Amino acid sequence: MSKIDPKKFKSAKKSDIPKDLSELSEEERERLKVLGLDESLKREGEFVQVDAKPLLCKKEVEGLEILPITEALEKYKWLKDYYWKALSPEKDEFTKAAAEDLDNGYFVRVLPNYKLIYPVQACLYIRTENISQKVHNIVIVEEGAELNLITSCAVHPHITSALHIGVSEYYIKKGGKLTFSMIHMWGEETIVRPRTGIIVEEGGTYISTYVNLFPVKSIQTSPVCRLLGKGARASFATIVVNHPDSYIDIGGEVYLEAPNTRTEIISRTVVYGGENIAKGKIVAKSPKVKGHLECQGLMLSHKGIMKAIPELDSYFSDVELTHEAAVGKIAKEEVEYLMARGLSEDEATSLIVKGFLTIKIEGIPPALQKQIDKTLELASLGF
Repeated sequence: MSKIDPKKFKSAKKSDIPKDLSELSEEERERLKVLGLDESLKREGEFVQVDAKPLLCKKEVEGLEILPITEALEKYKWLKDYYWKALSPEKDEFTKAAAEDLDNGYFVRVLPNYKLIYPVQACLYIRTENISQKVHNIVIVEEGAELNLITSCAVHPHITSALHIGVSEYYIKKGGKLTFSMIHMWGEETIVRPRTGIIVEEGGTYISTYVNLFPVKSIQTSPVCRLLGKGARASFATIVVNHPDSYIDIGGEVYLEAPNTRTEIISRTVVYGGENIAKGKIVAKSPKVKGHLECQGLMLSHKGIMKAIPELDSYFSDVELTHEAAVGKIAKEEVEYLMARGLSEDEATSLIVKGFLTIKIEGIPPALQKQIDKTLELASLGF
């Protein structure tokens, strides 16, 4: 993959942005609806940013705070204690670009012991050709609180080139729980560079689900999660379809830094072409911890490349770390079995692919699982 220069893209601040969401075309609204930006769905709060401008920021309950990050940094002086603390602005050229020229982002905080019933929806949308959208998001789940956050990222249906840099920091305090789901729909020439840091304190839980089923030029990300408190846990699930000419390098690093912490990193990838790299790293930096890493890839084209790179590191003897990886193709017998029951070969293949990509994640609310399944159903029509 050739080196990406953020400076070759135009500033998102110079875009001609609509005054509100009603100015989006019907085609755009339908695209975002697939990702969960749907008025018929119950939400505790919503944030929508188009290019560099937040167009919607609202909440329905008192226990929730949601603001554009630039406003939050002005309103709360204490927020500087979280800003760039879970990762460094010097990490690479993309974090540097976001630190030097920020195009906003969201701040979400759930107050102590407040458990939100319905999800909070955030949407980062690129509407202008050849721009770089640079956002910085901070989420704080206070002690004993719970949050279900869905982030939908997308580009305009007719954009041919764009760069999205998404810096995100998540802080889960003692006994808190964050269920974080990303459902994305990029474009064939979109370059995506998420940079994420997660810190989980004692008894806290972080559950992450990443779904990208549609064409994209390039994605490269490897969230770093530190389980700092006793009994903290983290779960990562990635569901990806690799289309021709796509380069997707998705990993995840979890550091088990306290006793009785545990993690699992699971990925499912279907490769129709392009190059896919599935990475996972678990580091046991404390005794009495558990970690499992699992990567499965389904190759449907001889023109594609699939690489699975697991890494397990331990500094103690009384830990339990495991991994498994498998890359294969659809068994001919499975296709023939379904064809014998009336399906065409394409229908049989599509059904098998959908079943392979479906993952039931512990802790995912039923409504969110239904939304992920619906997105998968739509994508399967293009498989």
